[in-house]
Amino acid sequence: MLVIFIIYSLVAYNQVIKGTILDKDTKSAIYSAAVYINGTFAGTLSDQNGNFQLDISKYVSMPVTISAIGYYSVSLTNFSTAKPLLIYLSPKLFELNEVVVKAKSHASERKVNLAIFKNEFLGTTSNSMYCKILNEDDIKFIYDSENDTVKAYALKPILIDNKALGYKITYYLDKFEYYKQNSSFFFKGNIFFKEDSTTKEATRQVFERKRKHAYLGSRMHFFRALWSDDLNSTGFAIRNSTNETITYNQIVSQKDTHTKYLRYAGNLGISYYTKKPTSFIVFLKKDIYFDASGYFDSGISWEGEMARQRIADLLPFEYSVKEYDKMIYRIGRAGSKCKC
Repeated sequence: MLVIFIIYSLVAYNQVIKGTILDKDTKSAIYSAAVYINGTFAGTLSDQNGNFQLDISKYVSMPVTISAIGYYSVSLTNFSTAKPLLIYLSPKLFELNEVVVKAKSHASERKVNLAIFKNEFLGTTSNSMYCKILNEDDIKFIYDSENDTVKAYALKPILIDNKALGYKITYYLDKFEYYKQNSSFFFKGNIFFKEDSTTKEATRQVFERKRKHAYLGSRMHFFRALWSDDLNSTGFAIRNSTNETITYNQIVSQKDTHTKYLRYAGNLGISYYTKKPTSFIVFLKKDIYFDASGYFDSGISWEGEMARQRIADLLPFEYSVKEYDKMIYRIGRAGSKCKC
């Protein structure tokens, strides 16, 4: 029994990542760099010497992201926790200085560009109406007249208060482009969640109801159902371009019990309690890694209903609909004891 405990302790210890973050050019330590698991609550900051440590035992299948003001973010996928890591971040100061200069010449268009950015970035669902960007002034815009494109840059992480779902969000924006000619857009970055622990019980109940509504039929819900081969009972169905039903075995390849990939030679349509697909997956690469939490690798372009889910509708990967059901059960039990 003692041997088993020692082995378990060693495994747990080896799931703590440690390292130092340095400027790639000057080799100086980067203070207060964020080290986190994208899309979760798990994160920490580097100290004045650039050192950090983060327990990743619950997220071993997910990449670790490092972000800092004035630097390009990096994501680590293949790394060892056996020894401290040395991580170099590349500065983008020259690019950012150029953005500031150019952005001043388009100050009169800022209001229009900011509205475009908020619509595409936060989304247009009911949840987006209750989202507020706390540092709008940190977002700079450039209009590329040659390509009729609006580009957005953020010198600092974008801070968002989601009063619909009850989350404080930090978003490190890497790229945002809006193409006016066809009203299409593209943005990418990394997100970190925090929850207000001081929220009153009645407000928390409202948050939980809205979270469940955001979860059902979402991309996270879909990949969790796909992982457990539970599409039918959860209301999902997958069809190909000729409307033929696609089964789990046709699209999921599995290397072991912990590693699964979505793979299909063509695009896929997804329906959620509907007869016809309302969402579509366009593959940008051959294999898309995904796990039980609902996390999925980049390499997918979304169209249709699931494409409408933007920052305002995202949930952390720690979210569990079971917690909502437990809360409702507790409230019901408490109400049954009322003698009023």
